[in-house]
Amino acid sequence: MLDTIYHGGKIYPQLQATGNAARFALPFAKEMLHGRGVDVGCCKKEWAFPDAIPIDLDFDDEYHATNLPTGQFDYIFSSHCLEHLDDWVGVMDYWTDKLVSGGIMFLYLPHYSQTYWRPWNNRKHVNVLSPEILLDYYRARSYNKLLVTEGWDLNNSFYAIAQKR
Repeated sequence: MLDTIYHGGKIYPQLQATGNAARFALPFAKEMLHGRGVDVGCCKKEWAFPDAIPIDLDFDDEYHATNLPTGQFDYIFSSHCLEHLDDWVGVMDYWTDKLVSGGIMFLYLPHYSQTYWRPWNNRKHVNVLSPEILLDYYRARSYNKLLVTEGWDLNNSFYAIAQKR
């Protein structure tokens, strides 16, 4: 049986309301991300990308989106986090500085198609991001090998993946 939720006149899979959206991105991320990395905004340590340093205010006050552990990283993985941050551009610029040359920024983000995730419906979200916005950001910064999905998956989310020059 397919469990569903209803919002704004649309039907969505129930799985969107259970948290741990990263689980849908992990198969792809495991193919791309290797070395030293962080998972920013994982919510629970057990939900973090395997072998990444888990970062979330829910369990750690020392590290957060704008205060990562010392050193640089081969990758930064983040799922459904940027939409919660007041200054997503400042955060992305900071993360860019924390990546090694050739490092990968792997983002999995809510798509506008899911009406409940819009900031006026879900006050935990302060931003609406789109594939076009992330693509423009990556192009304006030090990234190449851009992979930003244009549409959304069954979790009403999209991927924004790029490699730092």
